[in-house]
Amino acid sequence: MAIARFPSVVIDCPDAAALAQFYAGLLDWAIEESSPDWARVRADYGQCLDFQGVQGYTPPQWPGQEVPQQMHLDVVVDDLDAAEASVLGLGASRHDHQPGTTFRVFLDPAGHPFCLCLS
Repeated sequence: MAIARFPSVVIDCPDAAALAQFYAGLLDWAIEESSPDWARVRADYGQCLDFQGVQGYTPPQWPGQEVPQQMHLDVVVDDLDAAEASVLGLGASRHDHQPGTTFRVFLDPAGHPFCLCLS
């Protein structure tokens, strides 16, 4: 018997509200809570992501491991070029290191790596 329907992933960042705005746009989810210290975005089917504002936040330095990435999200898309244009418009940046051809690596506005992956 499951205790909960969906786990929530909590992502550390310098400004929770700003990063929630980015991921709400990326995933087409609604912002449910928002402040500089804590924010949540939720899909209409229930899944959510939480963002925690952290003083002195240091972004990951992927692909190096001096400041490891700790986690990353893979976002499945139908069209890499269209999805890239969208995430760049939301404030992401394309990482210089691109190790594959069926996915692309980006950094969210707080420096977390995430991938756009072909479905």
